[in-house]
Amino acid sequence: MDLLAHLEAYVAVVDESSFSRAADRLGIAQPLLSRRIKTLEAHFGGSLFDRSRRRITTTEFGVLLLPYAQDVLDRAQRLRHVARSARDAAAGAVGVPADCGPAALARVMRAGAEHGTTLRLHELPPEERLVGLADGSLTHALLRVPPEHAALRVPLGLASAPPDEPDGTRTGPVEGGGQRPRSRAVHLEDLRPARGRLRRPAAVPILTMVEDQVPYAQDRLARAAARAGLPEGLIRPAGPTATVLAETLAGRVTLLCAEPYARLHGASWAPLADALLHRGYDFGTTRRQEGVTNVPDWLVTLLTAAVGAARNTPAAQPPGTRRQDASARLAAHG
Repeated sequence: MDLLAHLEAYVAVVDESSFSRAADRLGIAQPLLSRRIKTLEAHFGGSLFDRSRRRITTTEFGVLLLPYAQDVLDRAQRLRHVARSARDAAAGAVGVPADCGPAALARVMRAGAEHGTTLRLHELPPEERLVGLADGSLTHALLRVPPEHAALRVPLGLASAPPDEPDGTRTGPVEGGGQRPRSRAVHLEDLRPARGRLRRPAAVPILTMVEDQVPYAQDRLARAAARAGLPEGLIRPAGPTATVLAETLAGRVTLLCAEPYARLHGASWAPLADALLHRGYDFGTTRRQEGVTNVPDWLVTLLTAAVGAARNTPAAQPPGTRRQDASARLAAHG
């Protein structure tokens, strides 16, 4: 027995004092409603209505059960509302890196509204985005993967203090959102202190952001630094964002980051020459249709722009790497 449907029939008859009007209210045939009432009476072991008179009245037994029936229906309705709200909220939850520019994220939100979806963007570390997809708290997310196996590749480079102007002031962000000419690529060997009498100044520390503190990326960077002969401890995790940016702009440290982040805060930026040290991203989603991962094209385009990425075409991949199927890459993330 569908208890909720039978209780709805019972309460409707009480409210309308008529089987026919109750059936119309529920949008069902009157014989079906009558059967539901009889089934409910048999289930509870007593008559709910007195049918001996011309006008249907509720029995004492029916009056006793009425508030409990209404409470069950009210709770069921609240349960449906909570489930619908949770489902709608999860449908618009997108996990993104914490260093995306606010203007780019605003474009994602506006596009979501244009497509009838209220997007909630969550700036999360890489491992939390992966967990969010697994537990259903995120619908879509950008997942960190090695760049040679990624759908998207974001060049990483070193942000440093902007050059001094002739009046001794530092240059700020380019007005109107423009970009300064990109500096030549940086080889880690270039950062090694010179040997001999004429030594370069002490090497400036290189700080890494949370987005790049994933095991495979840290391991690659450490190995590359060792091959380049950089001093141990020169590369270390960054602290609070505001402090790190201030130290970078003051020339005390260099920050490993993507170009849009550096330009947004008025820093100079030069890409790393080793493409294997760059960021790689894949799109993860809990939405699947016929076994195929389904991320809206408009969302793919805007998230690609938000992280400053380029599509990772075969020509853009480092030599000797092999392109994996997207489903295989996502399967590797569980």
